[in-house]
Amino acid sequence: MSAGTYTPKPGAAPLTRMIAAQAAFETKMLLRNGEQLLLTVIIPSLLLVLFSTVDIVDTGEGRAVDFLTPGVLALAVMSTAFTGQAIATGFERRYGVLKRLGASPVPRWALMAAKTLSVLVTEVLQIALLTAIAFALGWSPHGDPVSVLLLLVLGTAAFSGLGLLMAGTLKAEVTLAAANLVFLLLLVGGGVIVPLDKFPGGVASALGLLPISALSDGLRDVLQHGAGMPWGNLGILALWAVLGLGAAARTFRWE
Repeated sequence: MSAGTYTPKPGAAPLTRMIAAQAAFETKMLLRNGEQLLLTVIIPSLLLVLFSTVDIVDTGEGRAVDFLTPGVLALAVMSTAFTGQAIATGFERRYGVLKRLGASPVPRWALMAAKTLSVLVTEVLQIALLTAIAFALGWSPHGDPVSVLLLLVLGTAAFSGLGLLMAGTLKAEVTLAAANLVFLLLLVGGGVIVPLDKFPGGVASALGLLPISALSDGLRDVLQHGAGMPWGNLGILALWAVLGLGAAARTFRWE
């Protein structure tokens, strides 16, 4: 037997393996958390089924499921990238988890990349589930898949930046309350369930500048009406993404 066969080789794993392992861990923790499942899976699914089958809100022309599905997909992105990520990261900072992870061989930017990857994996599962439910309810989507993908990616970036900004600057309890409050307010006033044209003109114009409104309206234009590339909505989402991620990068505190 050659010498050194069983000699250990201490050292950090390759960076890609560390990011993948951390992302897998983050995803498992998210899917095991009851509150996170309520936000990311149960509430969007219930809203889609309830408002598609019961005539509660006047969604305008066409079938309710065709109007509601794009908005619920936008809500799913917000629930994961913003609400869920803000709450989880805020409490990780409070309990010192982020501080300990920051002292590990994994670079801090790689930890943020792993969190983002975890969000994307969760969103893929959400969208697959909600799409299956929508098809079962008779949904008939239209439009270009590339436009849908761009909207979802920019929406994820925008909400992730805002979620990390909140989690990295506020106390965990404040983040918990604020993130849930924002979720509820945007659910009502973000064009998810209630069309923006139901609001007064000035209010509707202001609400249309919110990331949830830009995402839900953009998805609705493409998937319900078969519109081309929604440049206006993409521009709003890109602006929120740049502002949110930039502010989070400058102000995020690990302790």
